[in-house]
Amino acid sequence: MKTKEFFSRIDHDRMVAAIAAAEKHTSGQIRVYVSHRNVLDARHAAMQHFLKLGMTRTKERNAVLIFVAPESQRYYLVGDEGIHAKCGDEFWQQVSARMGEHFKKGEFTEGIVHGVEAAGKLLAQHFPPHGPGNHQSPNAVVEG
Repeated sequence: MKTKEFFSRIDHDRMVAAIAAAEKHTSGQIRVYVSHRNVLDARHAAMQHFLKLGMTRTKERNAVLIFVAPESQRYYLVGDEGIHAKCGDEFWQQVSARMGEHFKKGEFTEGIVHGVEAAGKLLAQHFPPHGPGNHQSPNAVVEG
């Protein structure tokens, strides 16, 4: 699927609202990154963007990146070491599988929102908010 077609089929505002809602209940950070490139290794690309976006700089190492590459029909979820230590690989595999079910049906917004909400619940459980103004990153879908 071409990136332009992907963007025409997603509800950007709904995804941003899901990020904002999830982050109200946690000190963790959630970002969504949509790549305009054809990506062969989604894990590698996601990790590069995780670092490039400075997501390892959270105090509790509790950031999550949902990386989507529509051109190559690949996606990957990255949880920093603080959150990953709390949930392990099985959590990410379950969330990824559910997102994939949505994506196969062309429900791209629903898939991404599911990932955001699942990550948000886990973050809220282990990393409560520290007060207002606790998030430095914008609630937006990043493109590149």
